Amino acid sequence: MGHEFGDRKRAAAVYNPVKVRSVDRFVAAVTAQSARAGWREPLLLETTIEDPGQQATRRALAEGVDVVLVAGGDGTVRSVAEAMRGSGVPLAIVPSGTGNLLARNLLLPLDDMDPMVRAAFDGDVTGVDIGLATLTRASGEAETHAFVVMAGMGLDAAMIANTNPRMKKQLGWVAYVDGAARSLPTAKAFRIAYQVDGRSLHSVKVQSVLFANCGALPAGIELVPGAKIDDGLLDVALIQPAGLFGWIGVWRKVWWDNSVLRRSRLGRRVVERTRNQSIRYLAGRAVEAASPEPSPVELDGDGFGFASRIHCRVDQGALLVALPRGGRLLQRARETREVIEGA
Repeated sequence: MGHEFGDRKRAAAVYNPVKVRSVDRFVAAVTAQSARAGWREPLLLETTIEDPGQQATRRALAEGVDVVLVAGGDGTVRSVAEAMRGSGVPLAIVPSGTGNLLARNLLLPLDDMDPMVRAAFDGDVTGVDIGLATLTRASGEAETHAFVVMAGMGLDAAMIANTNPRMKKQLGWVAYVDGAARSLPTAKAFRIAYQVDGRSLHSVKVQSVLFANCGALPAGIELVPGAKIDDGLLDVALIQPAGLFGWIGVWRKVWWDNSVLRRSRLGRRVVERTRNQSIRYLAGRAVEAASPEPSPVELDGDGFGFASRIHCRVDQGALLVALPRGGRLLQRARETREVIEGA
């Protein structure tokens, strides 16, 4: 990549001033690290209500930056990643906001911004998958957006829409409990037709359908066990509880079976012998679901209105991410998972 100032490189920092804990400290850290590495002054770009990050990132890429640092909530990370897909420029995810879902799935440090700021300049780089969701509205109009963690149709999107923004800002992901409490009383199963990789068409009633690029949530919860962010596959969860005991089954499946039992060989045997039909898992490179009635949709925790059809596919290795040097955290996560599964 050519540079107007000789061979001096340049970083761009795209950040959400509302989500970043200390904007001054973040800017100072990026500026200091740029100087230490002998790079030019960084390009500093704030997100706005009108531009959650895509336009700022495209501007940075157009100016030929060598790395982009993103700091903000999951929505900011999603927006920036969408613009960076296929660019060949690494993305350094600086922990900010409440969920940090992509950072969690990459096992990045969450409590200190400095390791990831350093990683932007001298870290390792690896390619990870990114999801693409094409939403078809009731009018027939279609639009495509990227997601880095998961997309959802149904109750999960309604829960997010019913979450109090002020409570989310104060309590983080705990606020979604309030959103769930508001949504569950009126939740109704709806019928979808779905198809995986263009194979047979199936019809089923669900409360929600999730398309996961990776599956870890806060508090050590594994929503989709075994989901890998670099395997070229989307893991699909059909959530279909039957009554109150069905919802207990969902919670048991997600919290106890996926997040506790599956960590040991004996626990996995218990899960395999237990019948729990509240969640069904599928996997494929492309998955489509359609409903007779438009349903709410969410991408990485942000509501995207109502759609009658959602088509999700994976773009394998299309997003380059920076990792702390020598850590190879993604490889370590994979090796740890293999050890657990082989124990």
